[in-house]
Amino acid sequence: MLRKVRAAPILATRPRGTLWPMLAAAIAGGLSLFSFAPFGAWPLQFALLAFVFYQVGMDTSVRRASAIGWAFGLGWSVAGMHWLYIAITRFGGLPGPVAALALLLLGAYMGLFAGLAMGVAAWLRRRWSLPVAAYLLLVLPACWGLSEWLRGWVFTGFPWASSGYAHTGSALAGYAPIVGVYGVGVLVAVCGACLTMLTQRARWPAIGLLAAILALGLGLRQLDWTRPHGKPLSVRLLQGNVAQDEKFDPLHLRDALDLYHDLITAAPADLIATPETAIVLYPYQLPPDYLPSLASFARASGSALLVGMPLAASQEDALHNAANAIAGMAPDGASYRFDKQHLVPFGEFVPTGFRWFVDMMAIPLGDFKRGAAVQAPFAVKDQFVLPNVCYEDAFGEEIALQLRASATPATMLLNASNLAWYGQSVAIPQHLQISRMRAIETGRPMLRATNTGATAIIDPHGAVLASLPADQRGVLSASVQGMRGNTPYIVCGNLLFLALAGVALACAWWRGRVARQNVE
Repeated sequence: MLRKVRAAPILATRPRGTLWPMLAAAIAGGLSLFSFAPFGAWPLQFALLAFVFYQVGMDTSVRRASAIGWAFGLGWSVAGMHWLYIAITRFGGLPGPVAALALLLLGAYMGLFAGLAMGVAAWLRRRWSLPVAAYLLLVLPACWGLSEWLRGWVFTGFPWASSGYAHTGSALAGYAPIVGVYGVGVLVAVCGACLTMLTQRARWPAIGLLAAILALGLGLRQLDWTRPHGKPLSVRLLQGNVAQDEKFDPLHLRDALDLYHDLITAAPADLIATPETAIVLYPYQLPPDYLPSLASFARASGSALLVGMPLAASQEDALHNAANAIAGMAPDGASYRFDKQHLVPFGEFVPTGFRWFVDMMAIPLGDFKRGAAVQAPFAVKDQFVLPNVCYEDAFGEEIALQLRASATPATMLLNASNLAWYGQSVAIPQHLQISRMRAIETGRPMLRATNTGATAIIDPHGAVLASLPADQRGVLSASVQGMRGNTPYIVCGNLLFLALAGVALACAWWRGRVARQNVE
């Protein structure tokens, strides 16, 4: 006769309240801010995930686990993205309470993904009658990683503050060229689960697993997945430090045009790059000699230029076919164009049903068309430079696709951004950390040309080789070596991460089945 098998409890089966654990989880999620740049306390993530795993492991209630997970995700998201408040109030014109409510609603939405992760994990624990170790070390980490992946693409995705980004300088960075940032997030959760296991009898195996993960990561960091290609390029990256409240002001447009013209033509280099929308006018709105003058400088100096500007052929064309773009000018007179593919909701397109919110804001919003998923890089001597615009570099799978599918894969990456919307906030060092992760995943240097920071040069291992101080006008000059070859992440994108999560869940199912058979 078969007996019903109940999932093994972690600490207790006594019904517990939910309100105080939710509040504690929200505070723990908020503390995750300090694991990211500029603070860099990445071990804190292990402790925070251990805490929330402990809370959701107190019983098998799906509802309770979901509520605690949602609160944790709410605190994580609001803390990690609080800088949006600056843009909404200072430049969007919304009153502080309305802006705070909008940020809270965004955090509540983002928290749904963490709530889903914890709720599904609790459901699987009961469904499969899982032992404690399988639940903590396999199911919860897999569900956590999958929830971050979902958050990165549902409704165009917002992967900012994904847990893996905190580990550009930790041992776990060694795994990024293989499984990407979401795979690193799974391993972060496994490390947190190992700490939770310290409350169980199997302490030493958990400690051993934690040590093995970190040791292997350190070993993987020593590998070079790509190799040098061609000769280094001399580059000049421009940081104009144009105040955001002056950027679109007609009284200051001419000053910005003159500024970037002077910065570009001040000295030659193999590659000269400006920030995103360094020029805010369409070509047909510019003085007739402006772009020809830059092209003439490119020919005379042997410099290749990449200039951030919106592109449209005419006023009528701007209504339907405008693009947030990077325009290239080669010394031989050839032109180049990269159109931003991953557009920002409410900034570069209006999501269906949200026109009312956009109408409340004073921020000049565009309604741009999307660029192609795969676009050719810009040839500079024997190197190939692939731009990405603003937070496009937060979508590693899209950059991997460009490198994988291109007939001439890029040998270096260039991010052109303008984060002046967010003032002197953590958004700038956080975005730099995201770019560092892309360099690690792809094994390629990342150049960053930004308006107010962080203008920087990142090597293929994610180290910042040089940078300009934030909120200062300047030019970053350096020699950069391009790299060729594929990391496993370029070849497979997120498939290896998904396989990792799938294997973890399959192993948990098998372990639960064995446990049931032993009881029966």
